Amino acid sequence: MKIDGGCHCGYITYEGEADPEKTRVCHCVDCQQLTGTAFRTFVPVADHALRLSGTPTIYVRTGESGHKLQLAFCPRCGSPIFGSAVGDGPKVYFIRVGTVRQREQLIPRSQIWTRSQQHWVDHLASVPKVEKQ
Repeated sequence: MKIDGGCHCGYITYEGEADPEKTRVCHCVDCQQLTGTAFRTFVPVADHALRLSGTPTIYVRTGESGHKLQLAFCPRCGSPIFGSAVGDGPKVYFIRVGTVRQREQLIPRSQIWTRSQQHWVDHLASVPKVEKQ
């Protein structure tokens, strides 16, 4: 599936090819902190299938798994764009679904790091919805 998107301010944009069946939700503590909410949703895109415009700021972090990750975000508005492993060789970029224009079509197919999941996430369907604010 072709995807495109970018950061909130428009400085970073991208186009790519993703398999929507590989869309996931991550509940790890790092994703909670880095998003400022309960989880992160992402879809993998191979490096040869991604075209990026603009220069993201890269932050290197050692994840809970012990692997080093590079996290890319817009230096102007702070929108998280992707994460990927550090090092040479073929890469997979884990694009943040909230930045994808086609996000409605990227339905998560699995969840990871569920041991860190916030207990209330499974109950969101029962939380009243307020349409006007």
